[in-house]
Amino acid sequence: MFHVVLHAPEIPNNTGNIGRTVAVTGGVLHLIHPLGFEIDEKAVRRAGLDYWERLDVREYADFETYLHKADPQRLFLFTAKAGATPWQTKMQVGDHLLFGGESQGVPDSVLETVKTRFGPTALLKLPMLAGPRRPSLNLGSTVCAALYEGVRQNFDQFGMTLE
Repeated sequence: MFHVVLHAPEIPNNTGNIGRTVAVTGGVLHLIHPLGFEIDEKAVRRAGLDYWERLDVREYADFETYLHKADPQRLFLFTAKAGATPWQTKMQVGDHLLFGGESQGVPDSVLETVKTRFGPTALLKLPMLAGPRRPSLNLGSTVCAALYEGVRQNFDQFGMTLE
């Protein structure tokens, strides 16, 4: 399974969608505060996230606390500042996939910490057409594409069927 790490997610529907994707792949969802929404039982129930109680969700006050408690051995940060794609990287079961908030990405301090601790090859991005007035991918879409690339590369280890 993979660990999906959201740094300061802002939009509850995106986080809910990502949680569902993590749940169906048997992963763990890590949420690094601040969150742009409430995640208590009432809010989750109101949003209709009936699978949330079966999802392994872990919360952290900040990025340093996440690094200390989760202690990832391998981590990939998905950022527009990367020079490689997940297709150029061998992802492994147990990897942590880190994504920034919808409007800001991750702070420069997190980017630098990832480069220092995990190396420059830990920065990945999904390619998109360049140019003015082009939209970027939704956070949920980005997580789904990245996570399923990891599943594709390690499909035999997931116990999934195509039936």
